[in-house]
Amino acid sequence: MPKIKTHRGAAKRFKLTGTGKIVRLKAYKSHILTKKNAKRKRNLGQETEISASDYPRIRRLLGR
Repeated sequence: MPKIKTHRGAAKRFKLTGTGKIVRLKAYKSHILTKKNAKRKRNLGQETEISASDYPRIRRLLGR
């Protein structure tokens, strides 16, 4: 059986940590930033772990 290729779009959006968790960047930080306060913009810049229900699908896309 052939190897599963990595989905290149997913590889650019998700990252695997050393402990095996999958992290992603948050949305809503690209434009219309004037009405968002500094605290909100700062928190949107941080990475967050993906939800448990997405794990099997994202892991398959990453070829893991």
